Amino acid sequence: MRFCDNNPGVMQWASESIQIPYRNPLNGKNTIYVPDFFVVYQDKTGKRQGELIEVKPNNQAKLESVGKNKQNQAAYIVNRAKWEAANKWAKGKGIRFRVITESDIFK
Repeated sequence: MRFCDNNPGVMQWASESIQIPYRNPLNGKNTIYVPDFFVVYQDKTGKRQGELIEVKPNNQAKLESVGKNKQNQAAYIVNRAKWEAANKWAKGKGIRFRVITESDIFK
């Protein structure tokens, strides 16, 4: 959050400000997904860009990191459904959706 506040390229940002409907594949119920961040920034070319960003640990975001833990497996399945809905929603708005993990943050 400090990064967003202190980065001159970030024009605006919000935390948990967007609600996206999706169907939970484990119980079949329609519910709401709230991505962690919405950020609008100016890219290297000066063009305005918008992104929805989700922050997750590797063991819930990357299939190769899920392992045999049933809880992590269930979280991964639900997360994939959320992210498919978010990606579709974002494309419809002309923005990008991405998931970042500790691997991305601590490079």
